[in-house]
Amino acid sequence: MSLKALGARLLARWVHQKTRQWVENPVEAQRRTFDQIIAKGRGTGFGAEHGFSAIKGYSDFSSRVPVRDYESLNPYVERIFNGEDDVLWPGKPLYFAKTSGTTSGAKYIPITRESIKEQVKASRNAILNYIHKTGNVRFVDGKMIFLQGSPILDEKNGIKVGRLSGISAHYVPGYLQKNRLPSWETNCIEDWETKVDRVVEETISEDMTVIAGIPSWVQMYFEKLKEIEKKPISIIFPNLQLFIYGGVNYEPYRSKFESLIGRKVDSIELFPASEGFFAYQDQWEDRGLLLLLEAGIFYEFIPADTFFEESPRRLTIGEVELGVNYAMVISTNAGLWGYNLGDTVQFTSLKPYRVIVTGRIKHFISAFGEHVIAKEVEYAMEEAIRQSGARVNEFTVAPQIQTREGELPYHEWFVEFEKAPDNMAEFTAVLDRSLQDQNSYYFDLIEGKILQRLRLTQIQKGGFQKYMKSIGKLGGQNKVKRLSNDRDLAEALYAYAL
Repeated sequence: MSLKALGARLLARWVHQKTRQWVENPVEAQRRTFDQIIAKGRGTGFGAEHGFSAIKGYSDFSSRVPVRDYESLNPYVERIFNGEDDVLWPGKPLYFAKTSGTTSGAKYIPITRESIKEQVKASRNAILNYIHKTGNVRFVDGKMIFLQGSPILDEKNGIKVGRLSGISAHYVPGYLQKNRLPSWETNCIEDWETKVDRVVEETISEDMTVIAGIPSWVQMYFEKLKEIEKKPISIIFPNLQLFIYGGVNYEPYRSKFESLIGRKVDSIELFPASEGFFAYQDQWEDRGLLLLLEAGIFYEFIPADTFFEESPRRLTIGEVELGVNYAMVISTNAGLWGYNLGDTVQFTSLKPYRVIVTGRIKHFISAFGEHVIAKEVEYAMEEAIRQSGARVNEFTVAPQIQTREGELPYHEWFVEFEKAPDNMAEFTAVLDRSLQDQNSYYFDLIEGKILQRLRLTQIQKGGFQKYMKSIGKLGGQNKVKRLSNDRDLAEALYAYAL
């Protein structure tokens, strides 16, 4: 065993012991986090406006600080950009992480010295937990690839601005730098297709042991490798042992990945965002991710079916229940206060607290009152793939209301197959049955002849990538919406239909 591998194993044991301390005392861990961030917030403009000096506990906080989305946060961001100090957090943020996807265009999420430290620590601990739980440490001596955005950062009034993955590239530990690929120069390439071609050139002859990135973009990298070498990835990289991913559910991609690789490879799922690093996979018996309760983030949870009410009840960690769909609200050491993250989660375990991401609070289909969420369509796809042996590159779902006279409306699934099922009608039927089994409202609408069963539209190979390129969102952290309550994406995809 190398010195690096031995050091990783010893550090993994120490981190496991430290993690157990807060895992076994979750409510106390959240109370400490709450007290720490409130104490810091008292000296800020936001704290003065919201009476932080009078906050003695959570009930005081929830009565003074409303839940807000980015549009409500933006005025404070503008004050920081205009040069004001101590607005959301003492001093100024180190960075603004630039993201997209809101009605106001680009979002600028503050990242402070304290919050980036927790982001880096959580990434490290996810890997160390894997080492501790599995005993596998050999991969630390091989090459590691992280498919990410450009680390070149802009600057505005002394604050650096860039994508989170680009910011994170500045915090790769020194002991990993010699193992890390691609090169800095390649990471700085903005055009995604050019970047992937260069990554292939730099890695094709290396001993790759770890690959990290969003599944759809790692898949693109694998396909280019296989096209050149005419071999499975397991032959090109015989020591590949670990795939690290986050941002989307891996399961719909798993069969395609295993086909490309030629064998199974261990994986670690992460739940990171510009707003914080929330959870990572700490075991492999089920899909739940360990919620990080002592990482500078105080959590609140609002049942998703009450979220849009005037004053929905806000729950703390000790009040949540299994299987309920919650909107996740955070207050953080980056100065986000009562911030609606936009993601919905369900708890799969309360000892310890583990979650799965079920979708986005604004991304659902409820054109007919069915309120179908991302988790349900993803699980339906997994079941159809399992029963048919098909392989799917990408898919999305939208309602179709404008039908011909006398024809019932329906859900339309746009699917790009790598390997189409032998029986498309049965594949579609399994999708529909699985969705009915999971969602009683959808079942009732089908049974009541309000909706007809779903229809499937095939998209040409590479069609989703062509679409993402056409809107300037190819690669990086960009993802295809899993489902929409409107037809905007659906209508655009017809240009790539078979």
